[in-house]
Amino acid sequence: MIVRKQKQEQVEDALRRSLIVGIVGPRQCGKTTLARSYVEADSPNYFDLEDPSSLARLDAPMTALEELRGLVVIDEVQRKPDLFPILRVLADRSDKKARFLILGSASPELMQKSAESLAGRIEYIELTPFSMIEVQGEAKISDYWSRGGFPRSLLPTNDNDSWQWRQNFIRTFLEIDLASMGIRTPASTIRRFWAMLAHYHGQVFNASEAARSLGVSQTSVIRYLDLLENVFMIRALRPWHENLKKRQVKQPKLYFRDTGLLHAILGICEYDALVTHPKIGSSWEGLVLETIVFLYAPDEVYFWATHAGAELDLLLIKNGKRYGFEMKRSDGPRKTKSMMIAMEDLDLEHLYVIYPGKRPYSLAEGICVVPFEHVIRGYLHLDEEHRPPE
Repeated sequence: MIVRKQKQEQVEDALRRSLIVGIVGPRQCGKTTLARSYVEADSPNYFDLEDPSSLARLDAPMTALEELRGLVVIDEVQRKPDLFPILRVLADRSDKKARFLILGSASPELMQKSAESLAGRIEYIELTPFSMIEVQGEAKISDYWSRGGFPRSLLPTNDNDSWQWRQNFIRTFLEIDLASMGIRTPASTIRRFWAMLAHYHGQVFNASEAARSLGVSQTSVIRYLDLLENVFMIRALRPWHENLKKRQVKQPKLYFRDTGLLHAILGICEYDALVTHPKIGSSWEGLVLETIVFLYAPDEVYFWATHAGAELDLLLIKNGKRYGFEMKRSDGPRKTKSMMIAMEDLDLEHLYVIYPGKRPYSLAEGICVVPFEHVIRGYLHLDEEHRPPE
């Protein structure tokens, strides 16, 4: 089993600070496995709300929960929203004899209900599918890139089993999961929109163009996008704005958060098919972007572009400092005018150009080229000029 050390530390730190900790993320990303490392499934302190016996135990929820001590886990909590007010009462007790770890497939209902009842009492942790950082040494970059990070997609011994799992996941997500979250938009409409977004992956999103293609209003398109972003399927990277004397792009740039699902939507069954596909460059860009965001846990992330052509793939803000990242799937990236403009206009500490090669090298003061493998292995530290390992 792949140990998710970074996430375990986040959960343990949160439980020291807060009486209620929520782990949210897409279905099948490993929330239950993580929770069961703290409380066994057969413990009286574990409730799985997809299990009828657990639901029966919570027929009288206050009676079932008020005498429990230690850590209590409630899985798929969004299925029983009437629990949130009870958790608030239990969290406000003076004896503090129990802490609660609640798990939920990300949903507007879950976020809204908890925000109303548990404001100031809950700390959230987002759990995504495996990151490339977590599986280094356990999976090849090519397998991870092709299959994505969902455990049941990444870990099968052959590509066909991975492909079938992803097809089933997409079908279940569209036909069952969204409906269980209270989403009434037809699954066929969301499927068409999702397929459209696959072709926008790595590009600036044009909502009016998408609305015309789907034959719906621009307001509906924005609502569909918000939905897929809220359930962690899509990352809508917002543009950075400053009062510069330049016209800046103001639409979001879109990425599938899991490359395996992107490839399933695009019909890319295996790595050999990926390397000849027209979307290989944007797919690789998304892979690197998600790895960087996981590794550095930035305070804010953006992209930046001007109508004159200057752009930056990723602007990362950490501890008040700005760092730039460009993702170049080429043999030897070179310095560009766009890089120099970004360095000056955005006042970057450093600009790192990530590429799939083996050798790091400098392009200019504050701008260096870094192999993706060095990022994965933790050799790139922010605020330092990149140096290869000894």
